[in-house]
Order: sequence, then C-alpha cells, then structure tokens
Amino acid sequence: MAGRWRRALVAHVQTWRPYTLCHPALLGLAGAAAAGDAAAPLSALVPALGWLSGHYLGDYFDRGLDAIGKPHRPIPSGRLSAEAALAGGLVCAVASAALAALLNWRVLPVVAIALLGIVGYSKIFKKRGVAGNLVRGALSALAVVIGAMLVVPAPPWAVLPVALGFLVHDTASNLVGTVRDVDGDRTGGYRSVPVRRGVRHAGRLAAGLYTGGVLLIAAAGPLAANPLAHLALTALAALAGTAAFVPLLRRGATIGRTTALRSHEVLVGERLVLAAAVVAGTTGVAPALAVLAPMLVFSLAAQAVMRTGHEIPPAPSLSRRKDTIA
Repeated sequence: MAGRWRRALVAHVQTWRPYTLCHPALLGLAGAAAAGDAAAPLSALVPALGWLSGHYLGDYFDRGLDAIGKPHRPIPSGRLSAEAALAGGLVCAVASAALAALLNWRVLPVVAIALLGIVGYSKIFKKRGVAGNLVRGALSALAVVIGAMLVVPAPPWAVLPVALGFLVHDTASNLVGTVRDVDGDRTGGYRSVPVRRGVRHAGRLAAGLYTGGVLLIAAAGPLAANPLAHLALTALAALAGTAAFVPLLRRGATIGRTTALRSHEVLVGERLVLAAAVVAGTTGVAPALAVLAPMLVFSLAAQAVMRTGHEIPPAPSLSRRKDTIA
C-alpha cells in the first residue's frame, strides 16, 4: 500500500513540473508590480494554481499524443489515471478562481478566459502551428493581468507592455518546445511550425519573437519607479536568452531534441530573471533579487533532477533490445 501511494505521489509531482511553477508566480508578481504593488503574495499564488491546473489538464488532453512520443510520462505509463489528472486540474482551477474572487471579483472573467485557453490550447490550437504557440503565450499575458487585478480594480496602462512582452516571449519559448517535440508531433499528426516548415525556420522565428518580447519588456522600463533596476535585469535576461538561442541558430536544419531541450532549460531560468526585472522596476534591485534568487535556485535544481527524464523517453535496456530483435 505504501509503495502504491509513493508511486502516485511521484506521478503527481512529475505532472506538476515543479521547475516551471515559479514562472507563473513571478508573472503574477510582475503584473502586481507594474500596477504599483509588488508585495502581493496572492498575486503569485493565484496564477501558480492556474498553471498547475494547466499541467494536469494538458496532460489529460495530451495523453494520446504522449502515448506516442513520451510513453514514460505519468498517464500513458499508467502511474497516474486520466481521471485523477482531470480531477487535479479542476480542483486547482476552482482554487485559483476562488482565491481571485476573494480579492477582486472583476478578475473572474479573465480567470475564466485563461482556463478556457488552457483547454483550447490542448484540444484545438496545439496541433495548429503558430496559433498554438500564440495561445500558450497569451496564457502568460493573462497571468500578468490577473496579478495586476489582484492589487487594483482594473489594470493600468503600465501593465500593457509587460503583458504583451510576455505574450511574445512565451510564444517564442513554447515554439522552442515544439522543436524539441517535432518527432512525436509529426507522428501524432500535429502540424506544429517545425513539422510544417522545418526546425531551422522554427528556430529563427522563435529567436525573432524572443527579441521582440524582450524589447517590449524593456519598453516598460521608463514607466517604472526604478527604470535603471528594470533595465539592468532585463539586460541580464537578454544575455541568458542569447545563450539559449545561439546553439539553435548555429545548428540550423540539424537541431536535435537534446539541443532544443538544453536551450529551453536556459529559458526556464531566463524568464524568471525577465519577470524579476519588472518587479525590480517597482521595488529596486535588492528586494527583487531576494525574491528571484530562491526561485531561480529551486527551479534550476528541480529541472536538473527532473527535466530530461520527463521530456525524453529512456533508452531501451539491453534485455528489451534483445527481446525486440528476437
């Protein structure tokens, strides 16, 4: 019995992808900071719960595709039932909406749109090329707006370049993920950008979108109380982003799964720095770094332990190869 519970707990934690959860939390704080108040813990918690809901529901709707390209994941491997994933997604969604409503009932339509976007991404848009990448980026923009609306009744104009910046930035990040998954998407009939146009085109498009996203975030700097702090951390994020995209652009048409995964792993840390830049624009560098540092350490450490095993199926053992040959 204890072994079964432990196996189920591990499957749930793998579904959570802990290395990603600090990103929506910082997006919510960035939205609150752009609205003038970075000291708002629920602005971090509400988007994080919504993001967690997205992981559960995404894996629920993608279980057929994962059975083809990533059969080791919790649902296709049988370690987590589809019903449990659906229930987990609904519980997290309700918790996120309830907490949001306690602070500002006006945010509920935005939360509802975000939840519809989560379902729409997996059910409709993910298989339709750049539309899916844009929907995924839009979810990040909505996290920024939700964070802002948890500290003010309606988001001020200063939130707009931040939300648009993360829409474009996370569209680029998601596009890098489709380069990593191109083989499974092709087999599953998903018409992603790298499936339709090749990995070289997808890498270049992602790099261009990434540049646009960072420039939009930088454009929010002059609107902040501490513009130099905002721009300093934005520049630091841009350096990390350059390190992520240079290998993709160098490999051109020969980008492999491992190269794309490594680039995306850099972006997992980079996007935290970029969101912290917006927080720094309100609080200054030192308080923003006090929030960023533990999140960055946790995310990178969790990623080092879990990410490759979650995204790339293990190689078949020697005994299994012999059985296949026989």
